[in-house]
Amino acid sequence: MEQPNFLPLPDQGKLGSILLSLCCSPASNRVTIIIIKCQNLMAKDISGKSDPYVKIWHTYKSKKIEKVKTSIKYSTLNPVYNESFVFNVQLERLRDTMFVITVMDKDKLSRNDVIGGLILGPRSSPSEQEHWNNMLQKPRTPVAQWHVLKDMS
Repeated sequence: MEQPNFLPLPDQGKLGSILLSLCCSPASNRVTIIIIKCQNLMAKDISGKSDPYVKIWHTYKSKKIEKVKTSIKYSTLNPVYNESFVFNVQLERLRDTMFVITVMDKDKLSRNDVIGGLILGPRSSPSEQEHWNNMLQKPRTPVAQWHVLKDMS
């Protein structure tokens, strides 16, 4: 498989960054999200590391439709996932569709911690919206981009 082109790593931010790829297939009514990797995540465990995984909520008109998760990568702040998720989204519903992507820290004894996240969709913040628009302008082509994680609490 051809390596996707992606922008260089942006300012890391205090929570870390995530590299993900978006691909829209209008003929088959699918959006594919590939969680590639994270870098410099904020440590949430006493060991100075985290046990990160990524959760994706597919929403339509602010209603939660479907939730998926990556595998957990233990004791790291720089996990590599390369995990792909396919969502059924009709072309006419794309303007009211959003994906809430949250990087979590798995905890054994207490509630899992939110490290950070972002929202992808037509009405998200400028960097995320640019990624979304690039996906729409290049159908059937994976478009990868780094995103700085934001506080989701």
